[in-house]
Amino acid sequence: MSTPRLDSVCVYCGSSDAADPAWLADAAYLGAALARDGLRLIYGGGGVGLMGACARAAHEAGGRILGVMPRFLATREIVLEAVPTVIVGSMHERKIRMFDEADAFVVLPGAIGTLEEAVELLSWRRLGLHAKPIVFHSPRDFWKPLFALFDQFIAADLIPPEFTSCWATVDSVEAIVPTLRAMPPALSVGTVMRARV
Repeated sequence: MSTPRLDSVCVYCGSSDAADPAWLADAAYLGAALARDGLRLIYGGGGVGLMGACARAAHEAGGRILGVMPRFLATREIVLEAVPTVIVGSMHERKIRMFDEADAFVVLPGAIGTLEEAVELLSWRRLGLHAKPIVFHSPRDFWKPLFALFDQFIAADLIPPEFTSCWATVDSVEAIVPTLRAMPPALSVGTVMRARV
C-alpha cells in the first residue's frame, strides 16, 4: 500500500472583488505558492474575488488547476477561461467534486458561501467521513468568531474538546503551504464520501 501524498489542495474563499486588497494579494500569493510547490489548485472556478486572484496567480506561475463551477453561477462568478474548468449542475455537485479531487483544504477569508463550505467540511470530519488536512488562514483574527462559537459548543458539551484538533490556523499566508506539509496526510485519498443522497 502506497503512502498518501499531498498533491491537490482545495481552496475555499470569497468571490467579492470588493474584498480587502490585502486579502486579494494573499490569495494571489497562495496560488503562486501552490504552483511553485508543485501542488494542484482545486477551486470554485470563478474569476472574481479571492478565488479569481488565487487561480490567476497559480496559472501565471505555471501551476496545475481545476475549477468546478455550477452552471447557474457561470455568468455571476465569471468562469476563468484560461484554466481547466468542469461545469456541474448544482452547488452540491460542486462541493462533492472539489472534495473528491482534493487531498487537503485551505480556508481563506470569505462570507456565507465560504463559511458553509468550511462548516460542512468540518462536519464531515466530525462524522469520520474524512481525515484530510484543513488549514484556516485567519489574518487579523478573521475566523476568531467562528472558533469562539466552536468553543461555546465544547463548553456546552455538544462536541468534544479534541474537535479543535481537526484543523490548523495560521495568520500568515506564507505559513499555509509549510503547515499543510507538516500535517499528517489523510489515511486514504480520492473519493471518501460513501453515503450520498
